[in-house]
Amino acid sequence: MREDLLHFIWRHNKLRGKQLVTSALEQIEIKNSGSLNQFSGPDFFNAIVEINGQTWAGNVEMHLKSSDWYAHHHEKDPKYDNVILHVVWEDDMHVFRKDGTIIPTLRLNDHVSFQLLEKYQSLMEHSNSSFINCEKDFGAIDDFLFQNWMDRLYIDRLEQKSSLIFDLLKKSKNDWEKVLFVMLMKNFGSKVNGEFFLERAKSLNFSIIRKSRNSLEELESLLFGYFGLLEDKDCPDNYFLTLKKEYEYLSKKFELSTTTEKPEFFGLRPSNFPTIRLSQFANLYAKHQNLFSKLMQTDGIEDVYTIFETAASHYWDDHFTFGKVSKKRKKKLSKRFVDLLVINTIVPMKFCYSKHLGKDMNDDLMMLISQVKKEENSVISGFENLGSKTRNALQSQAKIQLYNNYCSKNKCLQCSLGAHLLNRNT
Repeated sequence: MREDLLHFIWRHNKLRGKQLVTSALEQIEIKNSGSLNQFSGPDFFNAIVEINGQTWAGNVEMHLKSSDWYAHHHEKDPKYDNVILHVVWEDDMHVFRKDGTIIPTLRLNDHVSFQLLEKYQSLMEHSNSSFINCEKDFGAIDDFLFQNWMDRLYIDRLEQKSSLIFDLLKKSKNDWEKVLFVMLMKNFGSKVNGEFFLERAKSLNFSIIRKSRNSLEELESLLFGYFGLLEDKDCPDNYFLTLKKEYEYLSKKFELSTTTEKPEFFGLRPSNFPTIRLSQFANLYAKHQNLFSKLMQTDGIEDVYTIFETAASHYWDDHFTFGKVSKKRKKKLSKRFVDLLVINTIVPMKFCYSKHLGKDMNDDLMMLISQVKKEENSVISGFENLGSKTRNALQSQAKIQLYNNYCSKNKCLQCSLGAHLLNRNT
């Protein structure tokens, strides 16, 4: 038995119509189960229950054992002072208010059907699952319910991503261009160098970027130097030496901080080397003076592709690292890479900006993300093996949110799909 099943029973009115009494044999009628509390404090707010003909309005707390009230030190927490009912699986002791009166207790182990317990046990039995708990019943989920849950999960994922953006916005004193710069830099760093790129971008005064972006050579030298890629003392390459000399001048001019860290190359495909990504980034910013405004005005994915139609500088046509010649090929930003920028930066930025302006653009964002191709990873493959095809990035992002926040944490009863499966015929 787990508390999430107690929550499920209470939220979904599984006690309605039953003859309920407290541990003191007082009759109980549940008028309103209240709303689930996602934060600290009692489990349900603003419930209404009738006890022996007297109507009470307040909060409800749930535990496996009534003694958990003291084990969790609720008697010392004023947030629990207005609890009107204590709902437990096993009533092993009385619980008292501060004034010495007993908090009414409802014991559930006499009121839950064997069928419900059996279905719950089946849902939570991990040994029969290779991917997610409900995989054997996944095909029985209604399409309408599934699509609505996917939309909700995607918005939840945007909310989750917005915390970093709003934190950056606060620290930059509402400089949206700076926030975009930092977020893009994080994603240009990919999984391997993303955190390093993020921290360096956060520490760089964005006014220097504004002053340097009119000269591609100056901007490239600034980024290569600030990100630790111009420290080689033995490289005789003329392009490298030119950038290094320029960065030494900029470093003194703007009093730039140095770093002993360097981005990683190991384990990356050459097209994803930090040298290539930083040059592409510099070319992007040299090309667009008001990048944030342009991106906020885009409506469709083709507009975004047009803005990000850029490549690394000519030197990198036949190089992946300084001083080492490679087969000649233009290093353009691929559409697949731009798709990842749309998923992880552009749509979240649009979401936050619309909230900042007090506008609801969720439908427009849904339309934009639906134009982006789905991601390919083990989570998406797992759902497709269950027969759930993924058509676009909205669905792939929603499924990642579903798996990470519910399936992998066994929060089946907080998931609309799990709750639907358990609700059937019980």
